[in-house]
Amino acid sequence: MGALANRDFRRLWLADLVSQLGSRIDALAVPLLAATTLGAPVFEVSLLRTAESLPYLVLGLQVGAWCDRMRHRRVLIAADVGRAVLIASIPIAALFGALGLAHLLAVVLGAGLLSVFFDIAHQTYVPRLVPRDELPDANARLQTNLSMAAVAGPGLAGLIVQALGNATALAVDAVSYLWSAFWLRRIETPDARPEPRSRRLLREIGDGLRVVRADRILLAISLHGAVSSFFQSMHLAIVIVFLARDVGLPAWAIGLLGTATLTGALTAGLTARRLGERIGGARALWGAALLYGLAYQLYPFTGRGWALACYVVAGFFTSFGVIVLNVFGMSFQQAAAPPGLLGRVNSITHTLVFGAIPLGSLLGGALASASGMRTTLHVAAAGVLASAAILVCSPLRKLRDLNGVSAPHP
Repeated sequence: MGALANRDFRRLWLADLVSQLGSRIDALAVPLLAATTLGAPVFEVSLLRTAESLPYLVLGLQVGAWCDRMRHRRVLIAADVGRAVLIASIPIAALFGALGLAHLLAVVLGAGLLSVFFDIAHQTYVPRLVPRDELPDANARLQTNLSMAAVAGPGLAGLIVQALGNATALAVDAVSYLWSAFWLRRIETPDARPEPRSRRLLREIGDGLRVVRADRILLAISLHGAVSSFFQSMHLAIVIVFLARDVGLPAWAIGLLGTATLTGALTAGLTARRLGERIGGARALWGAALLYGLAYQLYPFTGRGWALACYVVAGFFTSFGVIVLNVFGMSFQQAAAPPGLLGRVNSITHTLVFGAIPLGSLLGGALASASGMRTTLHVAAAGVLASAAILVCSPLRKLRDLNGVSAPHP
């Protein structure tokens, strides 16, 4: 069973599994609610993704330093409960006829802020539950959850939205966060408070920055994540509106299309570790980046009828590539960074990756309004492919494996 033989990691895995499925409802229902029920134009819909990811850009580095001072499980539980309350406010407001775009923006901004704390603490918490040699397996298990949610979630979300409506479907997402909090609460491994240290925020952030800057592999992984995330966010900010308006698909069909495309994520989650053993983790990293960029070129050719196959093929290979990138990039980061600095190192990579999202989302919405959605998809695809050069031209190309490569101490 690998990492799942560890009872506490199994509880973390169970918490993550349902929460990932619930988040797929959120990802589909919120932009559809804005685009259809509220009649928001494409630029305003893109603002939702901007608001969700803006906290990473503003507070990501600070949260990493704070998380290195705190008990991680408490942070995870508090973030889950807070997100459940925020998401539940949407169907309640809709019930009383008080829902508007401002409410949606406030909810996604608040949930995005809590997600910054959750994501950084979660990635830092995993090495405290499993030994270093089990990190690739543990991360592969968690990425398989993401893959299963990516496969089952869009279709399930589309059916729930079709049956219950956009607002009511979000109540299911709120329950998924409470499920996550319940299983996290049952973890028995002591959640020890980190050793006290002088609290100089800028110096603490600087220590993490020096670790990333001094390690060329960590730096390459982080920069690739930031650049690819910027152009991917241009794509994601408009793609649901593109499928609904330009291609003319109903909610259930958009969900089903997402399920069909993301089978690549499930395949990657189940095979990533074996792929790394066969060709090496370093080769898997830069190879996945290249595959990810090449597959993205098919998205702009999506259309009605057989042209939908472009979306399906692109989705399979891009989702496969991104899961492989996540498994090996995350495992290297967790193993290489000094334990006392892991929260800050995680926050730096998260800030670069997620901080690029609001900028890309704004540009995607503005470009789509000025030049059309299909043109914007072409620009985004070209940018994702160009970002692969960061890893292909990094020291990774001279390595087979990542074992034994450590980041320097500040």
